[in-house]
Amino acid sequence: MKQLINTINGFSNVELRFKMTKRLLIIFTVIFSLQACSEDFLNRDPKGNLTAETFFENEQHAIWATNAIYANFRSWEYCGLPYLGATDIVSDDSDKGSTETDGPYLKEVDDFQFDATNQTFSTIWKGHYQTIARANIAINRIPDIDMKAELKERLIGEAKFLRAFNYFRLVQWFGDIPLVLTQLADDQYFSQKRNPKTEIYTQIEKDLLDAISALPERSKYKSEDLGRATKGAAKGILAKLYMLDKKFDKALVLCEEIIKSGEYSLLPNYNQIFTQAGENGAESMFEIGAVALQASVVGSGATPYNMVQGVRGVPNLGWGFNRPSDDLIANYEAGDPRRQATIIYVGEVLPDGSTIVQDNPEILDERFNQKAWVGSHPGLQDNGPGNIRLLRYADIILLAAEAANELGNASKALEYVNMTRKRARGTNNFILKDLTITDKDALRTAIRRERRSELAMEQHRWFDLQRWGIQKEVMTKVGKTFVSNKHELFPLPQTEIDLGGGSLGQNQGY
Repeated sequence: MKQLINTINGFSNVELRFKMTKRLLIIFTVIFSLQACSEDFLNRDPKGNLTAETFFENEQHAIWATNAIYANFRSWEYCGLPYLGATDIVSDDSDKGSTETDGPYLKEVDDFQFDATNQTFSTIWKGHYQTIARANIAINRIPDIDMKAELKERLIGEAKFLRAFNYFRLVQWFGDIPLVLTQLADDQYFSQKRNPKTEIYTQIEKDLLDAISALPERSKYKSEDLGRATKGAAKGILAKLYMLDKKFDKALVLCEEIIKSGEYSLLPNYNQIFTQAGENGAESMFEIGAVALQASVVGSGATPYNMVQGVRGVPNLGWGFNRPSDDLIANYEAGDPRRQATIIYVGEVLPDGSTIVQDNPEILDERFNQKAWVGSHPGLQDNGPGNIRLLRYADIILLAAEAANELGNASKALEYVNMTRKRARGTNNFILKDLTITDKDALRTAIRRERRSELAMEQHRWFDLQRWGIQKEVMTKVGKTFVSNKHELFPLPQTEIDLGGGSLGQNQGY
């Protein structure tokens, strides 16, 4: 049961089917449209009687406003093809995939032949700023509601976590960006300036520290609220920020707090993580719930994430984008079972045993991301029911290993990196032997390789290459035309620059 979807939409499945009154439809239209983006990254106030000024009257409104932030994580602008282009496809983990002529804008990203007009960048900009706008409304308006103080504090903490999560992605993609913390007035939309990334870092840190203070641990949530932001998730994203800023000591402290909390553990079988049974499991720190509701239900809880990466051909499960690369396959050590758990090959039986993947002559050397695979479900392909894993416990363990090594503590680094290797090898003691390297540089290389094997096709690789400062080295190795002092960051969308009359400026090289 993916009960958080019910919460996100504000009512149960039964209510979704039978009690969606005209008034509730208006309320949700207002909540979602208050911060919906068109060509500009924040839209104007909606016209009508029900506005942000009249909506925030009671506790239920506060819950709905917070849930609206989570809901946007499931939109095309947030988790569709452009998102995969800006994370996996741009990296060495994957290629565009699909047929040769499908998705040419993603081919530009894959080959580093893109410019500021590529729709990848305008789409992810829109999706993330739209989510930030929803968070801003909740953060600014919930404090004035007369409601239980503990719930109010938690909801504001959730909104701050979600805002920080989005700014963290944007600053890694684009560098200096506008920092918007309130609902903008009509005369402010096209006059935004870029804030230095150090200011964005400061705001992310502040939001996450506030969230850590306000949010409960995962174990304190009721089952119907499983999937909401937690204290552990906020610590995890803050640790990632500290790693980006090379504050390894602070990152290690947070990672070890998470490890010692007892709130999370590695699932015994790597193959379990990305199955329906593994959703919101012991290893999950932050994931967005999705459910394939019947077509007649208002307020779908599905995403396009599974469809765009699904097997294309026989069986017909999706569009076939985001093909695991040859270089990724070569990264795995001999016998590593994570490779098979990550990649679906032609001739392979699908995880549910339903059928065998047939060769598709329209796709060159086709293979698919198994971590995005879902079984049969109601509705069409775009009714994707797979939860999107955004932060796993294994990620934190490997960050702890990396931070410890950078601080010169090889023994602690080895303890942590060998935790994921032990889980991966299971009972087969002939593979993935414990690492024993103590040389700092050699251990750094080994941890990075382990991190890639563990987290492949989970949209982390580009951000890792960026913070390690090895984008050019790696991209050149796989034959991509990476230009130094340009491609480290993406261009700001040309639409945003044009709408602002050039006030935003552009990143170097574009």
